[in-house]
Amino acid sequence: MTANSREALRLFVAALEQHLEAVASRRAPEDAVVDDAYEAVADAFERYEEALDLEFAEGLPIVLDEDDELDPVDEDLEEVDGALDPHAVEDEDELDDDLDEFDLRS
Repeated sequence: MTANSREALRLFVAALEQHLEAVASRRAPEDAVVDDAYEAVADAFERYEEALDLEFAEGLPIVLDEDDELDPVDEDLEEVDGALDPHAVEDEDELDDDLDEFDLRS
């Protein structure tokens, strides 16, 4: 590992350690220190992944979640057993037609 990716890894690990400290000493459910540490972990992760990609054309098997607050909520989704079910709004007749048209013998 070259110096650039090694340094990015060191900073990523340091950000994880700071996040753990922030979580362990949380003062309130909405503690700004924890939020800042969370963002620092995400930034450090992205820098490390970019360094790996640039130096070795390698990636990581981790994907960061996008900010859910920016995603619009689909008004057509129905809540089923406390979870949103995207299939709850599908028309059963349409589904039956799709099944009728599907032929395994082709």
